[in-house]
Amino acid sequence: MDYICKKINNKNAVVSVPGSKSVTARAMLLAAIAEGTSTLYGVSLCDDCMTFLNCLKALGIKSELVGDTLKIEGCGGKLEISEAEIDVGNAGTAARFIPAFLAFQRGKFTVKCSEQMKRRPVAPLVEALKALGAKITFLENENCFPFEIIGGISSYEVEVDIQKSSQFLSALLISAVCAKKPVRIKRKGAHGMGYVNMTLDMMWSFGVTVKENGNIYEVFGNYTPKKYDIEPDISAACYFYAMNRLLGTDIKVKGLMPHSMQSDGKFIQIIKTFDGGKIDMGSFSDQALTMAACAPFFKSPTEICGVAHIRGQECDRISAICENLKNAGVKCEEKEDGVIIYPSEFNPVKIKTFGDHRVAMSFAVAGLASEGVVIENAEVCSKTFPDYFEILEGLWKE
Repeated sequence: MDYICKKINNKNAVVSVPGSKSVTARAMLLAAIAEGTSTLYGVSLCDDCMTFLNCLKALGIKSELVGDTLKIEGCGGKLEISEAEIDVGNAGTAARFIPAFLAFQRGKFTVKCSEQMKRRPVAPLVEALKALGAKITFLENENCFPFEIIGGISSYEVEVDIQKSSQFLSALLISAVCAKKPVRIKRKGAHGMGYVNMTLDMMWSFGVTVKENGNIYEVFGNYTPKKYDIEPDISAACYFYAMNRLLGTDIKVKGLMPHSMQSDGKFIQIIKTFDGGKIDMGSFSDQALTMAACAPFFKSPTEICGVAHIRGQECDRISAICENLKNAGVKCEEKEDGVIIYPSEFNPVKIKTFGDHRVAMSFAVAGLASEGVVIENAEVCSKTFPDYFEILEGLWKE
């Protein structure tokens, strides 16, 4: 499905976005490990979160979903089954969190995935899981999905490199309680620490306090079941605040809290007055595409830096930015860790999404501020925000 961008007429709308994908995935796993039944309110129903839930079901975790309320019966940190096959599809969080959970279980498990996921980095997590004692056999390429994992740990100290993804550390932190003994995790690198802090906050909410000493984390305890409210997804909200900046609209996102665990909240504050300049987006890199789509409309050149790791996400996002901008007649320079974008007229163009939900949603913002922009394969937004383009259609109406 291709999507033709139109002008917004409803300039003072209030829109709803899904629950946070990041918070939903973490809450699902925390609830699955807890002993007892948790109820999660406002869960995201996006493809990634439903994939995560299906993985838990395949592992014998019982759940009941009614609307956006999810009940999960936890296993107390120990699965009842010792063999299963799961498919993480194209869900990055499931692909990191579920294997770490399996490393602490007794049994043999097969982890399958989409073709796209086979190209995403996983070696640092694999190395950490092996160091803990898990046995991993790759079914195709070394240090890539798919693989078989035989759980069971023999060491309670491990180092993990998070330069490519903070999810490697979050995955270990959440599941370490399954060891039933203190586990010491040493962090190498400091990428995406906002998401690590989110993980620690949510672990505390479920009853486990992690001892921190510099880059060393000591995890021990048990999760207790909770009734837990999922925040609205700030990443999804950012597109509407980008529209406000470019279009002069006053679109508000329902339920958005002034203080959030989600790092992308930085973008909402910055975009209000940003008009070009150099900006390190390493700590809120999901919005690098959104900033890039806005940049041609600013008064001064914009240099986005600190985001080299986004080359290894759903697509090479830096290359995707440059190819689409150049096709729209925008002057830009590709850098190893980002891009420089110059004020330019945004010409009619068909945006190539490369199967990446954030490419589709970000460049739709540019399309609303220009003419003749078509988003190809717009349905890829279902990965995180299934109703995004339906909401935009609603904004055309007075």
